[in-house]
Amino acid sequence: MTKAELIAKIAAGAGLTKAQVDKALHTLAEVAVEEFKTNGDLTLPGLGAFSAVRRPARQGRHPQTMAPLEIPASNAVKFKIAKALKDALN
Repeated sequence: MTKAELIAKIAAGAGLTKAQVDKALHTLAEVAVEEFKTNGDLTLPGLGAFSAVRRPARQGRHPQTMAPLEIPASNAVKFKIAKALKDALN
């Protein structure tokens, strides 16, 4: 599903304009980034929970030359599906 399709479906279902839904999605993304920076997690009821995790630096290998290389530490986001969504899919 593309962003435009998502916006159209939400707008039709909620009785909002596409511009309002686009602004709401943009705001949700901003709020998510801020929550990850401050609290490290974000829960969307009925959908699941996102959590920020720190990946430590580690040793890796270049796939073509097999030369060792250092993979730097980084931040990542994990997602745990909500029970209601998991039950609906199964």
